[in-house]
Amino acid sequence: MNEVLLRNLTPSVLAILVRRGADFAAAEDAVQDALVEAVRVWPAHPPRDPKGWLVTVAWRRFLDTVRADAARRRREDLVNEEPAPGPAPAADDTLRLYFLCAHPSLTPSSAVALTLRAVGGLTTRQIARAYLVPEATMAQRISRAKRTVSGLRFDQPGDVATVLRVLYLVFNEGYSGDVDLAAEAIRLTRQLAAVIDHPEVAGLLALMLLHHARRAARTAPDGSLVPLAEQDRGRWDTASIAEGVAILQAALARDRLGEFQAQAAIAALHADAPTAEETDWVQIVEWYDELAHLTDSPIVRLNRAVAVGEADGPRAGLAALAALDASLPRHTAVAAYLHERDGDLATAARLYAEAAQKAPNLAERDHLTRQAARLNARR
Repeated sequence: MNEVLLRNLTPSVLAILVRRGADFAAAEDAVQDALVEAVRVWPAHPPRDPKGWLVTVAWRRFLDTVRADAARRRREDLVNEEPAPGPAPAADDTLRLYFLCAHPSLTPSSAVALTLRAVGGLTTRQIARAYLVPEATMAQRISRAKRTVSGLRFDQPGDVATVLRVLYLVFNEGYSGDVDLAAEAIRLTRQLAAVIDHPEVAGLLALMLLHHARRAARTAPDGSLVPLAEQDRGRWDTASIAEGVAILQAALARDRLGEFQAQAAIAALHADAPTAEETDWVQIVEWYDELAHLTDSPIVRLNRAVAVGEADGPRAGLAALAALDASLPRHTAVAAYLHERDGDLATAARLYAEAAQKAPNLAERDHLTRQAARLNARR
């Protein structure tokens, strides 16, 4: 069973059902039922047209649900006759579906959460982690969003800012290695940049390209994480870096700074440094100041504390860190790093061990555990 194929086909099948008249929540349930049926049937009887098979089965499941639900009889005139099975259109509807999920009736945060769950393929836990909220809270938010759009016609696309936020979070999950979505996020952002001339769209595309250019160097052959300072820069994708920098420079020249452009500028400074020691940390701190002004994000301020520690010394970084909530994700790992830079190996080792227990994924936990063991061996 090709799970990647199923995941890639899901957005397009969902979009087809919505176009045929299904409301979003019912269409999503029908597509999920079709995926379960595919897992059961395909190993023994693979279809010639997987997409068409999924559309046919999902549409039948939708019709069955509508006909069985008395509360939805008012829509039966839309589904009196099942469309004849046949090859599904080859057009890519994913980006359009992103806009439709960003429905005007939803708040931006609810639209982002719904799209990440229904179209982006992320789990509720992953979305909750991105928003720094408990999983149960995010599950309720997604459920409320589904109820809000249930029964609505999806003919009012949402705004670009919401779609950009979705693409950004999808890319971050793919880049973390938990779900392989980074390349798909880049592809969709390229499509968006081709039809919308906006500096923040360009800024997001530049940011993705600059980060993705380092992906090959981020892990060792055994799968362990390689920190930025220790990465083999010869493995970075120079063509992607050059493209990202060119896109960013054109966006910044329009003098309409936004958060994605500021983040891309930071990534460009890292990419421009021949070695870790030659990184322009002073400029990076200045860009983090701009970014903090634009977003007031605690995660931005956490990353800024690291940059301050590099530019002005670890004690300055620890002073900046002290002003932040210690419960922030990776706060303990940053504290460990800065204490190590300051020469306090005992405190750093203890904090690395604590951070490992809080790590959001196995690769990060293993990395932090190794850091603690390394320092304990030196004491």
